[in-house]
Amino acid sequence: MLPKTTQVKKLTEGHIHVRNWKEFKRIVTEKKPISIVFILEQNGFSKNKELSTLKIIMLHDKRYYIFYDFPKGNVLRETKIPLHEDKNGILNLDDDEVKTYLKSQFKNLEVYSFWTA
Repeated sequence: MLPKTTQVKKLTEGHIHVRNWKEFKRIVTEKKPISIVFILEQNGFSKNKELSTLKIIMLHDKRYYIFYDFPKGNVLRETKIPLHEDKNGILNLDDDEVKTYLKSQFKNLEVYSFWTA
């Protein structure tokens, strides 16, 4: 059964888009998964020219819970993870920094990067 909250939107059968960081943390605490996976994505088609985005995925009971976080200035909107400027002036996320942050938020959970796992 899906949580009764306005912060959760069902994308398709088996995929739930969680729109709020606090709600995602609550769901992770409630469901107690073994691990989560994060993906650092580059979005060149964003209207706001937000190139780096964070996607966090938790699998529980044949259902994916997915949380997206987008830049606002030099940090991500919800998690407040800092972005770093490269030599071309483009803001990016650091894979190790994101992993360290997520491990600090979910102490008893394995955290994997999709690209470096």
